[in-house]
Amino acid sequence: MAQERNEEKLQAALAAAAAVKRKGGLGRGLNALIEGSYEKKGDRPGTGDRLVSHPVNSVGFISVEHIEANPYQPRTHFDQQALQELADSIKIQGIIQPVTLRQLGTNAYQLISGERRLQASKLAGLETIPAYIRKADDQQMLEMALIENIQRENLNAIEIALSYQRLLSECNLRQEELGDRVGKNRSTVTNYLRLLKLPPDVQIGLRDAAISMGHARALIGLDDPKAQVELYRKIVAEELSVRRVEELVRNGFGRPAPESNSNGSANSAPAQPAVPAAELRRTERHLTDRFGSRVQVRPGPKGNGEIKIAFDSIEDMQRILHILHPS
Repeated sequence: MAQERNEEKLQAALAAAAAVKRKGGLGRGLNALIEGSYEKKGDRPGTGDRLVSHPVNSVGFISVEHIEANPYQPRTHFDQQALQELADSIKIQGIIQPVTLRQLGTNAYQLISGERRLQASKLAGLETIPAYIRKADDQQMLEMALIENIQRENLNAIEIALSYQRLLSECNLRQEELGDRVGKNRSTVTNYLRLLKLPPDVQIGLRDAAISMGHARALIGLDDPKAQVELYRKIVAEELSVRRVEELVRNGFGRPAPESNSNGSANSAPAQPAVPAAELRRTERHLTDRFGSRVQVRPGPKGNGEIKIAFDSIEDMQRILHILHPS
């Protein structure tokens, strides 16, 4: 109950700050809204105020000198121009949303979330910033930092995939648990994780927006890494659409041509009529939904073919086998 009341107090403070901003500026900002954060000696934080104790699940102003970086921060690069723009905004409006910290000791705090706000506040010359103090162990620190990172709107697909992988491996989460934590269904999480199986050149291209996630997902359909890189370069050079790449993959891009006999004809039976591409896509979508994993349908030249169901672990394979053989 105490934690809920503190969180309600935080939300009320944020709402009040936003209301003040709409009326024409923050004035003294959150400093005027967070009661008990300071014993006043001056009008603003950093002008002689004396910090008092901040219990867990409370909100208060903390000296930026007492805050150390989050060692589990998954993102190390921040756009300097965007940081400066945020700093300029903070100089005028103040900080609306507090950063989140955990207390390590007397006047010693560690950042959980809000790295950009902290850096921008330092650029703006602030001596103290509003912060929400909460309790967290190392694993919770990592998990919260990764989840906050995932929820950023400007992350690329590779950054998201790497964060998912770290949550699975370092926080000992299962894919179902991970999906619940980040608000995504299991198939979405699986699709991102498969991107990490692509060759480094392709991952870099996806990271740098040379190709889209749709292109990358199509490239996963090729088994040969060399063929994946070759098709990736073709995509970039010829600006191929996702649909065109999917067609090339279905038609066996990168596979050796069939050998010919002495008469110059292929050593195989006459080719059967091709299965319409639209029907193949419908079948793949239906099977993917059925198994919760990527399914590929590859027709052969003699009316034969294969169906491939991907799995990520022994546990995942057993789940698929149970769907195939419920008994």
